Amino acid sequence: MTIQTVGIIGAGTMGNGIAQACAVSGVNVVMIDVAQAAVDKGLATVSGSLDRLIKKEKLTAEQKAAALALIKGSTNYDDLKGAQLVIEAATENHALKLKILKQVDELVAPEVIIASNTSSISITQLAAATSRADRFIGMHFFNPVPMMALVELIRGYLTSDATHDAVKALAEKLGKSPITVKNAPGFVVNRILVPMINEAFFVLSEGIATAEDIDAGMKLGCNQPIGPLALADMIGLDVCLAVMEVYLEQFGDSKYRPCPLLKEMVAAGQLGRKTGRGVYTY
Repeated sequence: MTIQTVGIIGAGTMGNGIAQACAVSGVNVVMIDVAQAAVDKGLATVSGSLDRLIKKEKLTAEQKAAALALIKGSTNYDDLKGAQLVIEAATENHALKLKILKQVDELVAPEVIIASNTSSISITQLAAATSRADRFIGMHFFNPVPMMALVELIRGYLTSDATHDAVKALAEKLGKSPITVKNAPGFVVNRILVPMINEAFFVLSEGIATAEDIDAGMKLGCNQPIGPLALADMIGLDVCLAVMEVYLEQFGDSKYRPCPLLKEMVAAGQLGRKTGRGVYTY
């Protein structure tokens, strides 16, 4: 199957980023959200992102116009019917994702592939909510989508080779470097990354070093572009906590217990950049 049109459910950070990556690569996009205001905001975000690429001379004004012309924003799920692939990029909420996936499954043709951009929920479990487990796959993009090369392709228990190959071909068309992953909590990157962030909170809470020195140590000693605590602020402390809680529940291993300091900061509403204060103040 050649994927010429991609439907995206969710016009937020991940959804509009995926839309931009597709459109810049010449792929038609239908971007859906529940409210027109959310759709408009998503389209404005893409436009602003493309403007920054123009300033950096990585894109021309003509290329921006061509990309924007390929994105259709809508609040009507019926507009997804022309897509060969529909990517669910809604909030990381299990019940919400199941509701969306069931709705899409009933709407689009049987041959259409459905993907989820989930970062932690079982692809096999999500696929079971549809009538097409063989044509269901995880397609985990990384933020910011237009800049990040990696896409994790997560195969559920019943994902077919044809589905995997079609989605891999699309990812490569978008200029991404996909890796293939078996279904497991956290997949590959977050399985390693989020426990590392959690451990940084333990080091901070034990007073072993300041936040600044912990981050400097990992940047200078491990060649990381950003320290784990600053990265937690960027991701959102609530998101980091939620992922650790999923690991603890699904693995049943105490090594995944969330750091009490992380839990306290989330309880206090200090979630990172999005609230103006996390480990650091913004």
